[in-house]
Amino acid sequence: MEKIKLITWNINSIRARLDLVDQLMKDYNPDIICFQETKVEDHIFPTDFFVERGYGYHAITGQKSYNGVAIMSRIPLEDIDRKDWCGKGDARHIEAGILGGIRIHNFYVPAGGDEPDAAINDKFAHKLDFLNEMTEWSGALPKDAKHILVGDLNIAPYESDVWSHKSLLKVVSHTPLECDMMVNLMETHDWFDVMRHFVPEPARLYSWWSYRAKDWRINDRGRRLDHIWASPALKSNMENMAVLEEVRGWQKPSDHAPVMVEFLL
Repeated sequence: MEKIKLITWNINSIRARLDLVDQLMKDYNPDIICFQETKVEDHIFPTDFFVERGYGYHAITGQKSYNGVAIMSRIPLEDIDRKDWCGKGDARHIEAGILGGIRIHNFYVPAGGDEPDAAINDKFAHKLDFLNEMTEWSGALPKDAKHILVGDLNIAPYESDVWSHKSLLKVVSHTPLECDMMVNLMETHDWFDVMRHFVPEPARLYSWWSYRAKDWRINDRGRRLDHIWASPALKSNMENMAVLEEVRGWQKPSDHAPVMVEFLL
């Protein structure tokens, strides 16, 4: 079996941070990189940059200034597809197959705005609708299927996924409603939480730190908004996982740190 290294990263503008992407490739040498918030239309995505560095296979869907997801790979991608969640036409999902019958799904779930009330906040209503559609889709997946789901899901479901459970109970991304919906989503396919397998609760596990913090390392008011899940059939294939926190400290970084997993193909 071959070991594959995959990184998922909310890059917060791919063209603004190509130098960081280049450094990531040099330091960690991933086989596959899944980006969220690329913020660029497909026709001006920097594909040549990746091809020159050996990433000859790509699956992208983007739009101007907002959203956008991409899979850049050194190994062949097959049967590339995307779903138009909630019928809004925004670029929040891309999927592709790799050898071994595995399908990789790259998601960018809506953040949900500031007010956790769907009746007065359309952004939060959109997030809930998106999660409901994901749950329906997940429940229809065959139990013996081989899927890897990655991305910025914009929910930190467990108490140890946030710096203060009590302080964030009314903050979008950690409200009881969102957390319950994510747990239900995971249960519909018996998704294997790769990150929490390697760093079990109640250990601290974050992937996002606000730009507002003057010293994010000292304050460490993080949340685990980025996730890697695997189908039950792939549980034994998962080798290790790491949140690359040092990347959050690079010059002009994204507010998300990349998350890396190695699995056997």
